[in-house]
Amino acid sequence: MDLKLKGRTALVTGASSGIGAGVARELAKEGVRLALNAFDAEQLHRVISDIGRSTDQEPVLLAGDLTDPKQLHRIVGEARAALGEIQILASCAGGSRPTSLDEDEAFWDEAMALNFQATRRIAQALLPDMRRSKWGRIVSISGSMEPRTLNAASVAKGAMHLWAKGLSCDVAAEGITVNCIAPGRINSVQTLTRLHPTEEARREFIAKNIPAGEFGEPEDIGRVVTFLSSPLARYITGAVIPVDGGMHYFAH
Repeated sequence: MDLKLKGRTALVTGASSGIGAGVARELAKEGVRLALNAFDAEQLHRVISDIGRSTDQEPVLLAGDLTDPKQLHRIVGEARAALGEIQILASCAGGSRPTSLDEDEAFWDEAMALNFQATRRIAQALLPDMRRSKWGRIVSISGSMEPRTLNAASVAKGAMHLWAKGLSCDVAAEGITVNCIAPGRINSVQTLTRLHPTEEARREFIAKNIPAGEFGEPEDIGRVVTFLSSPLARYITGAVIPVDGGMHYFAH
């Protein structure tokens, strides 16, 4: 299927590993011109080199900390300077922040800045481009709305869901869609080292909670992001789409 994405432009955040890298690879396969951001410049360079070897393009590297508003606006400006108007925003930066009842304010501020505010601010900066051209796609990686314990990232992702739904209503008539993807257990550093650090723990969780019988791959998320970013997905907006092997039916 031709997704009609060749030549489109995209900024992907959190692209140095895991889901963000999988999203970048899948968009690149469809001919999307990419600017990739992550905090870890060395790992991001490896992802860019891999994409360059497998496609006919080498994405723009934009290292920086999205929780710093000055760096965020620099990244947006450099993306525009390299690619022109940015038509697609794939926000994949984020990280789990399990917390205790007596955690300090700085912890909560950082969790909200990384897992919600950065996405909101980048979208705010890019929306003028999308509105001028009457076309745009904003796809954000969120999370489960049924947390098992207190996690500051879950609170931030809940804010992201409602922000995205509200924004989608305001810009739908201008050809801009806004959607979220709620991933299940994906083979990534966070899943394999923090959530389920042993093979035994992984097998036990899969047996109890995932009907598909395995963890997903970053590219499983990337393919859904790529479709939602395409002109073919014009009538999907304000949605929160689980990509979790059926886990959401059982794991709550």
